Amino acid sequence: MRILAKGLTYTYNPKSPFASQALKGVDISIDEGEFFGIIGHTGSGKSTFLQHLNALIRLTGGFLKVGEYDLSDKKCNFLELRSKVGMVFQYPEYQLFAETVEKDVMFGLKNFRKDMSDEEMKAAVKEAIETVDLDYEEIKDKSPFELSGGQKRRVAIAGVIVTKPEVLILDEPAAGLDPLGKKEIMDLLHAIHGGWCKTIVFVSHDMDEIAENCTRAAVFSDGRVVMEDTPAEIFKRSDKLISLGLDIPVTAKCARILKERGIEIETDFTSEDFIVKVLAAYAAKAGA
Repeated sequence: MRILAKGLTYTYNPKSPFASQALKGVDISIDEGEFFGIIGHTGSGKSTFLQHLNALIRLTGGFLKVGEYDLSDKKCNFLELRSKVGMVFQYPEYQLFAETVEKDVMFGLKNFRKDMSDEEMKAAVKEAIETVDLDYEEIKDKSPFELSGGQKRRVAIAGVIVTKPEVLILDEPAAGLDPLGKKEIMDLLHAIHGGWCKTIVFVSHDMDEIAENCTRAAVFSDGRVVMEDTPAEIFKRSDKLISLGLDIPVTAKCARILKERGIEIETDFTSEDFIVKVLAAYAAKAGA
């Protein structure tokens, strides 16, 4: 499902003294199959944009199409759209509510797949829980609130992927986790990506996360997309990102320091590529 937005606008509390324009003409294209990152400081419009993608926020201005779903069409089947575009909010573990893990994960199916039998639903729930690398038999009858923080987040993600959405949208999926927890979540998303979930779109403040994982990314600022490219091309423009009040990956910071010392490194800013290129540059310099 390709995502295409043109001139997308949105204003909170319109026609009131508290009106605030969150989107000011967003143009963006996300192709099916991408692992797409969205960058931007708080208030840049990125979360508002995400919530448009499965019509949690209804379109009020501009054009937005997700796959075959034209969100400007009042006859658009929004229930069907939401079954195909899954949304994981920031700190999704705070949205767990059911008595047991199994019931919590099953909730989405009962909304979107009412045609399924109880047995089929249980099988789908088991598959979703095992997909997020949890033991179904061990946790299915537990209260979600008995679980660790990392387990809760995985259960929350299972509750979204249980419907096997074609597009998975995540707002800061690794927020608040330690480095190992972040790696585990990103590894999980890569495992999901490319199967029934063809496209991943996620917001992150962690520029290393964007550099290491994304095929392309977009930079939001003041309700607009100011850059849309591969992470390698975006992070080459580190001066621009810094001027927008954004951070850059550790590799980009190191590349800037090396450049000041007369050593230019052509890298895609992933840690593996950067290390290889730095070692090669120093070997060449030593040989010279």
